[in-house]
Amino acid sequence: MNNTIVSIFCGVLALASVTAFAAAKRTQWGDPDLQGTYTTDNSIGVPLERPEQFGTRATLTDEEYAARVSANDVQVAKDEDPLPESEFAEDSAASNAPRHWLERAAKPSRATSLIVDPPNGRIPALTPEGEQRVAARRAERRRGSPSSYTDFSNYDRCISRGVAASVLPAIYGNGTKIVQAPGYVVIQNEMIHESRVIPLDGRPHVGAGVREWMGDSRGHFEGDTLVIETTNLNQRTGVGGFGNGAVQSADAKLVERLTRIDAGTVRYELTVNDPTIYVQPWTLRLNLDAKPGYEIYEYACHEGNYGLANMLSGARARKSALRPRLSPEVDRCAGLRIASRG
Repeated sequence: MNNTIVSIFCGVLALASVTAFAAAKRTQWGDPDLQGTYTTDNSIGVPLERPEQFGTRATLTDEEYAARVSANDVQVAKDEDPLPESEFAEDSAASNAPRHWLERAAKPSRATSLIVDPPNGRIPALTPEGEQRVAARRAERRRGSPSSYTDFSNYDRCISRGVAASVLPAIYGNGTKIVQAPGYVVIQNEMIHESRVIPLDGRPHVGAGVREWMGDSRGHFEGDTLVIETTNLNQRTGVGGFGNGAVQSADAKLVERLTRIDAGTVRYELTVNDPTIYVQPWTLRLNLDAKPGYEIYEYACHEGNYGLANMLSGARARKSALRPRLSPEVDRCAGLRIASRG
């Protein structure tokens, strides 16, 4: 009982200190000041959905957290090893990219999942229509060797990762920059170099016929928290999975909440409201952390310019190589017919 009282008291003190800090930091025109360049590197390795063994437990135990920190330290040591990487050496990194490409956490998160609501940290059940859409997407992804640019994801094509996935941590490029001006907030994402200009003047959303990759965002402050409502999504992005994750319908509404909790941290929360797809709303949460010296430079995503053509030409060459060959006699006859037509 005493421990419970102490925990509640400490929680109240922490909330009070956050509120006091946010209230003290204001722009010249009086809005809560969220400006800065941040990363979500500290949440690298935290799954979107909570592994079932954790149940409703939202944070790691001290022992589990120590293991996560140790694994991160080992990986950082590998990154700093002056010896060249071996092409054939086993690497426990979650990505098969060269280690020098990857970012690491400075202070790993204790979270067991990014999703915090429902309490089990899992994406809610799908509606019947949601199940149909997910099944259709899976069928599209099983088509095998690509034959068109439409067989590749938005990320492969360097188009967009969508609203949420552009903030969530990936293997690198996890920067988010926030700039404010009277009546506006601009959120710039490092990967894939998108910027949302969000008006705060209460104007309505654009008409339902206008659909955009990043949707149509409108913001306002509730106390010290910036609340952003995004609608008019084009249904071609999702939450998580580099923008190819949880599906969205035309009725989807994304609500983001950003609150400064100390000099170098903004708490980011996003709620997915999409009754067409999910039986209930769901929420994810993580921190945007300042990182000394971190700047956002051009994200020159050339995969969409060169890699896509190479992948398609490679797939066609493979199909040609696997095509049953005709006998030499038939080949010669076919060649004579073609020559005679010429």
